Amino acid sequence: MRGPGVGSPVPLDLKRQAIVRHARMAFVSEGYAATRIEPIAREAGVSTATLYALFAGKAELFSAVIDDAADDFARQIARAGVIEGDAREQLTSFAEAYAAFMSDPFVRAIFRLVMAERPRFQAVALRFFEKGREAFGATLIGILVGLSKSGALRPIDRPSWAAGQLMGMVEHPVFFVPLVTGDEIKVRRSNAEVVEDAVGTFLARYGA
Repeated sequence: MRGPGVGSPVPLDLKRQAIVRHARMAFVSEGYAATRIEPIAREAGVSTATLYALFAGKAELFSAVIDDAADDFARQIARAGVIEGDAREQLTSFAEAYAAFMSDPFVRAIFRLVMAERPRFQAVALRFFEKGREAFGATLIGILVGLSKSGALRPIDRPSWAAGQLMGMVEHPVFFVPLVTGDEIKVRRSNAEVVEDAVGTFLARYGA
């Protein structure tokens, strides 16, 4: 099959990607109720009939948008490199990546959208939240297990609990406070300060 070019049809997967991309922008900026299908199709360069052939309706399109955002975030998380070094350096590297992700205004915009529509899309909302947290959590658990085996940290009976403690110390000031306040209240501490405090507190509890 020829690739897309002059006079050749655009593959359905590329059309679907374009629809989802423009739908994401529309849902984030306008909300679910106010978003209309026709402008999304127009912006994506497809007919309304093509959009409905790929998505049964607005609810299915919304679910696809949220699942696509979750996959996108998971890819970002996977690219968050962890440097070699001692326990403080490795935990700081991870916490900085987590803080940067959680403080991204677009990430919060997606979470607000999911929260606003959770009564209507509970399964989608839960899947979105858990996918992001588990992707970061799995990375951190791997770090903690490695550091514990090397003797850089004390033996950790429940790495998932320890990971949740460190992530919680980061996400509360950089994510949940702005999420609840709508970014109107500025966080007093910078991401670097939040990370330093979180890692220091964590090492006071688990450091060898």
